[in-house]
Amino acid sequence: MTTLTTERLLLRPFTLADAPAVQRLAGAREVALNTLLIPHPYPEGAAEAWISKPSDPNNVTFAITLRDGGELVGAMGLVVGREHDRAEIGYWIAVEHWNRGYATEAAREVMRYGFEELNINRIFAMYFARNAASGRVMQKLGMRHEGSLREHLVKWGERIDVELYGILRSDWR
Repeated sequence: MTTLTTERLLLRPFTLADAPAVQRLAGAREVALNTLLIPHPYPEGAAEAWISKPSDPNNVTFAITLRDGGELVGAMGLVVGREHDRAEIGYWIAVEHWNRGYATEAAREVMRYGFEELNINRIFAMYFARNAASGRVMQKLGMRHEGSLREHLVKWGERIDVELYGILRSDWR
């Protein structure tokens, strides 16, 4: 898998050595609250199982680490749908690294990778409406608001409104 570099970040494949940090960081209630698939509490061994699962060529996941020191600050991935020439971007950032621009910086590079190297035509993302910070990331990336999906998901028994954003390769250039 590819490694991507930005001014402050290194986006690389996860290794089993990352499992304790994933367990601790992704397992924070604040992170799990705003992601569909991250459980809370985070089960023992789940990080190792997630990192070890066989790679899927249509699912590219990067560990977001600081270039200076290599500290894990989050994860970002693309789920590629080749049949429709599109990909969904998703991410989480550790609570102690919120509000530093890491999500925007990493997503900008992952979008470049999707458009230029994977030759995808469209990248989209969804966020829980209560998570306005995620919406700001998408706006900074030049994504357009494409709709609101009322009570679209259920997380911990709560019906969640979702906001949908997208960008085309022609818009990105």
